[in-house]
Amino acid sequence: MTDRISRCKFMQTAGLGALLLLGLALSGCAQMSDGMSTAFADPAQYDLYDCPQLEKARKALATRSAELQGLMSKAETGFAGPVVAEMAYRNDYIAIRGQSRFAEEAWQRNKCRETPPAPAKMVAPAPAKMAAPAGRAKKGAKPRSGADVY
Repeated sequence: MTDRISRCKFMQTAGLGALLLLGLALSGCAQMSDGMSTAFADPAQYDLYDCPQLEKARKALATRSAELQGLMSKAETGFAGPVVAEMAYRNDYIAIRGQSRFAEEAWQRNKCRETPPAPAKMVAPAPAKMAAPAGRAKKGAKPRSGADVY
């Protein structure tokens, strides 16, 4: 009987130890994603880009990053949302962050500057239709109220 009790205590201790190790391993993975943002990106991808190409790439990456961030926050509102957000979007988000970092480094290395927005074109207003003088009314046309000049 005492042998059985000691085995049961050993199993409980082993189970708690396994749960503790699993918890530590999973918490380590959660923190690792921020430091590994460049692991899924090619460091030389933007080396041969010129400034206009880099500007387009940076804007596209910023848009995609914001889109993924929105999808992740939306997924987190549902049942088991954090798990779904991590499984579905986290790898893409990490890859985009890494690409953004390398694009930004190439941007700074090439000493690029933002293209100023194009000035808005001045569109001349369409000329207003002038009312026909009262003496020159079209044949068969009825005079409209308020068209007469006093």
